Amino acid sequence: MPDDDLVQFDARFLDDPDAAYTVLRSEKPVHRAITPDGSPVWLVTRYDDVRAALADPRLSLDKRNAGTGYRGFDLPPELDANLLNMDAPDHSRLRPILRRGFTRARVEGLRPRIREIADGLLAALPDTGEVDLIEAFAAPLPITVICELLGIPPAGRPDFRSWTDRMLAPTSADDVGLAVKSLWRYLLELAAAKRADPGEDLISALIDERDVEGRMSEAELISALFLVLGAGYENVVHQIGNGLAALLARPQLLARLREERALLPSTVDELVRFCSPSQLAIRRFATVDVTIGGITVPAGDTVMLSLASADRDPGRFADPDVLDPRREDNPHLGFGHGPHYCLGAPLARIEIEVGLAALFDRYSELALAVPHDRLRWRPSFRNRGLLALPVSVA
Repeated sequence: MPDDDLVQFDARFLDDPDAAYTVLRSEKPVHRAITPDGSPVWLVTRYDDVRAALADPRLSLDKRNAGTGYRGFDLPPELDANLLNMDAPDHSRLRPILRRGFTRARVEGLRPRIREIADGLLAALPDTGEVDLIEAFAAPLPITVICELLGIPPAGRPDFRSWTDRMLAPTSADDVGLAVKSLWRYLLELAAAKRADPGEDLISALIDERDVEGRMSEAELISALFLVLGAGYENVVHQIGNGLAALLARPQLLARLREERALLPSTVDELVRFCSPSQLAIRRFATVDVTIGGITVPAGDTVMLSLASADRDPGRFADPDVLDPRREDNPHLGFGHGPHYCLGAPLARIEIEVGLAALFDRYSELALAVPHDRLRWRPSFRNRGLLALPVSVA
């Protein structure tokens, strides 16, 4: 791609983003690009630059620092006051409140229940034949886990998959707005129900922070629920799906993992590095002129940091295009870095690990039912995930 060309996140790019990022990294560290909504951005592709930028306070998540070129979708104020849209001091005030629900000790205590949920989902599937593991397993596992953590009863769980798909990979001009309104109304009703009948769950704890301690505004409360539900579901669904597809395309590696279960924790982190759904960190805005990779980004301009590209950078990872469960030096950026590092990373790791183990125990044979190059992917430049994962089981 010539240096003077804008990077286009078009169908050709989305068909094989890893190949596209390989070319971009080799040319230069920072490129001018344009997003599907027409926003001009600076695209950062190399590991060292991405990692440094993730922790750079001069790159703001607050949209009030955006210049005139930013055209991203604006959430209603009741959903916009979340950690992914704010800097210190508001971010520093709210993050510890949410972090209490995702400590390593707390999520490790969920491991037996996560395994129970996984086994229950798999028990309902046929012993042999073809199964869509996205629809039957990868999607319902994390939504059940996050809803139980929050305290949402089964009868009150709406179609989060439909809403999140319509927000992140819209197929019509109205998709995003309709999905956001549906989710917003649901969260308002959910908060009202928990106020009337609190329990020992994360939503009730957050409401207590709002109503008793006064440490959150009402908009921050609803926005926190929006973030936890979305992030706790969306990325885990696609990481399980992407990881399974990568393993199924490597039968020898899959067989090895069946025999060496001790490799599962390191395999999870390697899958996050190798095929994370998080292609790009959330957009940032330069508050002053910032030099990244020798390129000066003017104040007010939008910066996109490619986590997927950084985690395949041969300047940081040996044989980056090899899926290696024994990789020892693996400081991947799939969960971010710096003050906005993913709060749900410990929970996501356990869900993926437990999900893989449960699948291996349920089925002695797993194989893709279609060639890997015929798998269908969501049309999103931000989050790469499968529409379906047809697998032959026995």
